[in-house]
Amino acid sequence: QVQLVESGGGLVQVGGSLRLSCAASGRSFSSYAMGMGWFRQAPGKEREFAANINWSGSTRYYADSVKGRFTISRDNAKNTVYLQMNSLKPEDTAVYYCAARQGRGFPGTEFNEYDYWGQGTPVTVSS
Repeated sequence: QVQLVESGGGLVQVGGSLRLSCAASGRSFSSYAMGMGWFRQAPGKEREFAANINWSGSTRYYADSVKGRFTISRDNAKNTVYLQMNSLKPEDTAVYYCAARQGRGFPGTEFNEYDYWGQGTPVTVSS
């Protein structure tokens, strides 16, 4: 089993920045060299992919809506994945979820490709 706990969400003004963290625990996390992703769900909308990163950090993939503004990274020594969000817009308002997967399929943008999920952290961008 893998447990994921997100943190770092909050209220920020348009154009501001936030860094989300996702702390992973459980023996399976490192045993399976899991890829990690960030998804988000705005009120009244479906959950959508934002970014992902493979185990080594050598491959990253972003949704067009966040490309150039968000950066995903990971520190495997700390079992933590980050999402640095810059130039935030009101449409970035959502609950952000961290997810882990054992699969290696590319690009890994579908939520059903992920095996474990965190509880989410809310981000509100005010204008």
